[in-house]
Formats: sequence, C-alpha cells, structure tokens
Amino acid sequence: MRKAVYAGSFDPITMGHLWVIQQAAPLFDQLVVAIGVNPGKKAYFSVEERLRFLRESTVEIGNCRVESFENRYVVDYAAHIGAGYIIRGIRNESDFTYERAMRHINSDLRPEILTLFLMPPREIAELSSSMVKGMVGPAGWEAMVQRSVPACVFEALKAADGIRHA
Repeated sequence: MRKAVYAGSFDPITMGHLWVIQQAAPLFDQLVVAIGVNPGKKAYFSVEERLRFLRESTVEIGNCRVESFENRYVVDYAAHIGAGYIIRGIRNESDFTYERAMRHINSDLRPEILTLFLMPPREIAELSSSMVKGMVGPAGWEAMVQRSVPACVFEALKAADGIRHA
C-alpha cells in the first residue's frame, strides 16, 4: 500500500492546506493528514476542534484519514504508521528553504521515506493559518477570511470573534 503523511498544526486548516490534500490524495492508496501537537506552542483551536475541521473538510476524500500525534518527528511518525512518503506544501522561497533543510534531515533519519513537495496555485499560495488568524477582528474581516478557510472553520472563527466582542 502506498501511504503518505501530510502533517502540520492546521490551526486552522486553510484552503491552501485543503488544496494540498486534494492534490496528494489521488497519488496514494492512503493519505494520512496528521496534526502534529506541539505542547510548547499555544494553539488558537484545540486538537479536537482541528481534528473535527479536518474530518469535515476531507469527508469526501475516501482514502484520507485524519489523526494527531505528539512527541515525535514527522519522519518517525511516518515510519510508525508505515508511510513511505511525506507531503509538504511550498508557498514561497522561504518555505522552500526551510522544507529543503527538513527534507535532508528527514532523509538522514529515515532514508527510506521520500518527501514530496506540492506548490499551490497563485491565488492561494500566500495563505497561512497565522495570516488567517491575524485577519479576524477588524471591520469587514468576514469577506476576506471566508474565502480562505473551509466553511466549518469560518463558522468557528465567527463564533470566537463574537465571544471576544461580547
């Protein structure tokens, strides 16, 4: 079975993440989308919320499984679940520089696991979870954010903004 892992914090999932998932899934028998939990990093959404967002956003992708892991390198997690590939999205030059270094480190640790890079189209290439979270709040933010995230995330962001302003 050809299995791949696409890991990230997905805090929250964006249309860029979803594009990578939609492109990668047909290439493999199974694509595991995994939330890497970093206890030292303050998340906007809980792991349970992020798992729900990912599951709702990928429900129509039959060979996609959503999980979380912690206290492991992605390459070790991939080996643990029997994945031979790690999928990474590259938005810009700084992503490429970082991801190239990580690919070499991962290869040093587990040379049998191959890293594949996907580059999203221009209209979503600059999207990031941090950017989306930073757009929430100012007047009119809804129009900008709604096209950047799946509907379930947008609704959660609207609810969280309402709580903040109550």
